[in-house]
Amino acid sequence: MTTTPPTAPVASRPAPDRIAAAGTALARAVQRVTASALGPYQSAVIRIGFAATYLFFLVRELPHRHELYGPDSPWHWDLARQLTAGNEAFSVLLWSDSVLWFEAVYALTVLSAAGLLLGWRTRTMSVLFMVGVLSVQNRSVFMGDGGDNVIHLMAIYLVLTRCAQVWSLDVRRAARDAERDALGLPPRRDAVGPVLWAVLGPVLLGATLMGGLGGTRWLPVLLWILWLSAAAWWAANRFAPGGQPRALLDVLANLAHNATLLVIMIEVCLIYATAGWYKIQGSRWQDGTALYYPLKLDYFAPWPALSDVLASSGLMVMVLTYATVIVQVAFPFTLFNRRLKNVLLVIMIGEHAGIALLLGLPFFSMAMIAADAVFLPTVFLVWLGGRAALGRRRLLGWLPRRSRSPEAGGPQEVPTARSAPEERDGTGEAPQHGTGGGHTLVG
Repeated sequence: MTTTPPTAPVASRPAPDRIAAAGTALARAVQRVTASALGPYQSAVIRIGFAATYLFFLVRELPHRHELYGPDSPWHWDLARQLTAGNEAFSVLLWSDSVLWFEAVYALTVLSAAGLLLGWRTRTMSVLFMVGVLSVQNRSVFMGDGGDNVIHLMAIYLVLTRCAQVWSLDVRRAARDAERDALGLPPRRDAVGPVLWAVLGPVLLGATLMGGLGGTRWLPVLLWILWLSAAAWWAANRFAPGGQPRALLDVLANLAHNATLLVIMIEVCLIYATAGWYKIQGSRWQDGTALYYPLKLDYFAPWPALSDVLASSGLMVMVLTYATVIVQVAFPFTLFNRRLKNVLLVIMIGEHAGIALLLGLPFFSMAMIAADAVFLPTVFLVWLGGRAALGRRRLLGWLPRRSRSPEAGGPQEVPTARSAPEERDGTGEAPQHGTGGGHTLVG
């Protein structure tokens, strides 16, 4: 009598409905990432925050600009040339040691920061802002602190984001064009964008041929891609506004924006994680006395009486020292819990506000708060934008009213930037109209 040998167990296979569900979820994720630029309010806050931080810094240092980054700097122009020749850094201030050239670059950096803050021609302003930040910081690398390093990185990242979808003049211009289109009127001719593109093109070509873009390869490649893509955007919007080339450019821009936003989030997590873990290794952080020493330094004591009061309490110093380490180490692990993440965000923003007040580092604190904004909840940012709009309307209501009728020659009322949830499209993001949102060099 023969026995049937036992059959090998058959590996369990997923049910067809599970495969279909996984495919549907993947398709939705791909559609979400390619069809819209995520985090419009977060990216707008990052744009406004970093542009305001560097603008205020440049304005504050206006009387001392020559000693910090100009011809009177202790770090002489020849020394800066030797350093950049070794580390292949980029700075247009090293193209010439002329005082007039320095003043022109400094003024252009101030204007680009102001334009980026307002969201005017945002793509162009973001490129000029990046060039200005890299040029000024690389001219005298020993003048900065940790906040300057964050601004340095974010200035590069902002170039790749669609950070003017809300709270920008570009959105207002797009709203005007949409209003004219609804009335059956042709769009107003844009002369500023093509002029900027035509002027910056020869400058980029000359800098490339003369080797003035530093020793790295990524910077000239990035600048040329941005300049050429601006022409592609203009051609698509001019000749095929609803065609496949326009849709393809939108998808590529959304992918670049979303990937860059993810990089910014990872960057912020790395900043806090590395800072926290390095603090753990320090003996002063381990015994809870680290905060005491900067409070007793005259250089970090803008309010000596307040610093002395805080430093005189051993318990308060120990609590703040340990709390700083715990918050920085724990923050990256709280991102999967929304409520806990929001609590730590409030604590970290308060911590940076305290650093600005107690240690006299306002621009470092502004830069870190702007970086933290990438994790702020959208509901809070929408509410904040609504409060700001309400305050603006009340302020304008106190001013003398002007005639706004077309017959009187006054400006017509234009819909403001979309900031309320009900004004967004079905994807949950701010709608994009043509070249609105500042995603092209020419519009």
